Amino acid sequence: MKNTLNWTTPIQYIKGIGPFKASLLKKMGIETVEDALFYLPFRYEDRTTIHKISDPLPVNEMVTLCGEVRGVRNRITPRKYLKILEVVLADPTCGSGDSKTGKTGVIACKWFNQPFLEKVFKPGQTVMVTGKVSKNSYEHFRLEIAPASFEIISPEEDGEPEVGRGKIVPIYHETPGMSSKNFRTLIKSLLETDLLSEREKLPPNLLHQYGFPSFASALKEVHFPSTRENLSQLLEGKSIFHQRLVFEDFFFLEMGLALRKNKHKKENKGFSFTLNGGMEEKLLRALSFQLTPAQKRVLNEIKEDMKRPFPMNRLLQGDVGSGKTVVALMAMLIAVENGFQACLMVPTELLAEQHYFNLTSLLAPFHISVGLLSQGMKKKEQAEVLKEIAEGKTRLVIGTHSLIQEKVAFKNLGLAVVDEQHKFGVMQRMELKKKGESPELLIMTATPIPRTLALTVYGDLDLSVLDELPPGRKPVETRLYYERQRTSVYSFMESEIKKGRQAYFVFPLIEESQKVDLHAAVTMHQTLQNEVFPSLKIGLLHGKMKGDEKEKVMRQFKEREIQILVSTTVIEVGIDISNASLMVVEHAERFGLAQLHQLRGRVGRGSDPSYCFLIANYPMSEDAKRRLKAMVSSTDGFKLAEEDLAIRGPGEFFGTRQSGLPELRVASLLRDGRMLETARREAIGLLEKDPLLHHPDHAGLKEILLRRWLDKLDLLSTG
Repeated sequence: MKNTLNWTTPIQYIKGIGPFKASLLKKMGIETVEDALFYLPFRYEDRTTIHKISDPLPVNEMVTLCGEVRGVRNRITPRKYLKILEVVLADPTCGSGDSKTGKTGVIACKWFNQPFLEKVFKPGQTVMVTGKVSKNSYEHFRLEIAPASFEIISPEEDGEPEVGRGKIVPIYHETPGMSSKNFRTLIKSLLETDLLSEREKLPPNLLHQYGFPSFASALKEVHFPSTRENLSQLLEGKSIFHQRLVFEDFFFLEMGLALRKNKHKKENKGFSFTLNGGMEEKLLRALSFQLTPAQKRVLNEIKEDMKRPFPMNRLLQGDVGSGKTVVALMAMLIAVENGFQACLMVPTELLAEQHYFNLTSLLAPFHISVGLLSQGMKKKEQAEVLKEIAEGKTRLVIGTHSLIQEKVAFKNLGLAVVDEQHKFGVMQRMELKKKGESPELLIMTATPIPRTLALTVYGDLDLSVLDELPPGRKPVETRLYYERQRTSVYSFMESEIKKGRQAYFVFPLIEESQKVDLHAAVTMHQTLQNEVFPSLKIGLLHGKMKGDEKEKVMRQFKEREIQILVSTTVIEVGIDISNASLMVVEHAERFGLAQLHQLRGRVGRGSDPSYCFLIANYPMSEDAKRRLKAMVSSTDGFKLAEEDLAIRGPGEFFGTRQSGLPELRVASLLRDGRMLETARREAIGLLEKDPLLHHPDHAGLKEILLRRWLDKLDLLSTG
């Protein structure tokens, strides 16, 4: 095995695995030797002390016991109908013991709702159990234990090191057919090969600078700790051995992203825009407000990009209402002023229409032709718009994903802006870029992204952040209500409307569903209009309405002909009604945190105090409770994004995994944010000194990068 194994050897060829177990491991993401070695324990058990059952066992503490199975039975509790598997363990030579002192020598191990385990245990087996001890309130056992883990010890291995007697034992996530003990055997055999000695790839100066152990010792200690001194750090994934592997994880990710960024700049020759500022100054005079310092800073960052000879590739993130659209408009005017076209791609027709009407009005004195392209347009109308875009007559185009259709051809697209980027995939953004010869790309999002995620998922983009709201914007007061408090919500809504304000009532669905017990927008619209507020004008807006119907409702709401707008989440982004002071979200427990924050951003856009009322219903999950608590306690989108990341985890934060990025094997974006910053700084610094990794100390880096990035780094492949 020592002579034939390498890091990419398929796992099925390892002794004791074979095709069947390899198929089980593949489901867990383990296909190669490297995958197996980076399959780290998720926790550790302290087996340095193994108690006798007859010892005075500490109640409410974790202990490890080793005993003989005396009995096995399944029973059902009469009240809650819980299935309890009870396995009686005893010291090998003990009887019933002294029940008065607690030294019974016998203990009940209990598993809830796992009756299938009955087939696992047989009288006479030796079993090692780790779990929390508690007092037994019935029968003749004084104590019981709730096993966190167990292992059946065969006679031939009893007392062998693999059992873990006197050691800190790694516990791995299991799958049927591959127990934690199986993983220990597999990984132990791999660690004993000469693979690790060849694997040190980090430059010596980095290891020395941060006091990192070698790769070999780090991996061995993370799998099989040699001492219990670092147990608390091991359990938290913060030991120096973990940190060494975390640094490497981030280091190779950030190097790959930096190389991709360098490749983009090297291969794409963009336009060097001239910044004479004529249109910008004219627009600033036309606006009824001044730019915030944050808007000015971000606009300058964009201008610097547009002056350079390679295309801008920038992510602009800012909280709801921070003024991203104005900044994007300034950038689009620079492109138009230089004789190019610009386009703005947004996720919904409603938002595209709103931008079109607002910009047409605002830019009328500039004599700039603004075009709208959406799927809801009539064929003849769409054909005329496409013709004017192709001829270059339309200088500024606003549209939905219709913009990336094959029939859309620009004469000379200079800048593409993508709004609400999380609604579009990576491929859709790339399709939009293909509509011109290396146009500038500005990607915007009002969904705040935690910095750790921005540096990974969008690490090959430059990042700008609008971190302040325009003057006069007041935080929206958020309150949580339950179904029984609905009349209080109606009373408050009525008082706001009497003051001349308007309100939104938002629902998760369009119509009744038998599968999901939700109040539908259509039904509630009728209830509010006919029973609750018969004297008010109440509008209805949802995604299945035709474009002209939606436009009519929004116009009536904007002109205050409608006091309450009942809507689905079609109003989540972009709708700007400054007189609306109250947002009511029905079944708030069903919405994601980012979506709730987006919805809340539809109010508080004027100078009046504004409110967001969340109506929740039971039953709800623990995650839902956390989301609602976070919404009530904070209006800071970036704090909420961090909480959202903590609740959902990185994989779910974006809904779908971003393509082209290697998996993080050890690092956690939640736990290791500081190490990410460090690794990023070191990766960029190293590449500035050695862009193609020609230095002898960097030869190993190139090998790992090409393998982890699956040969997607052309700059290195040819360098």
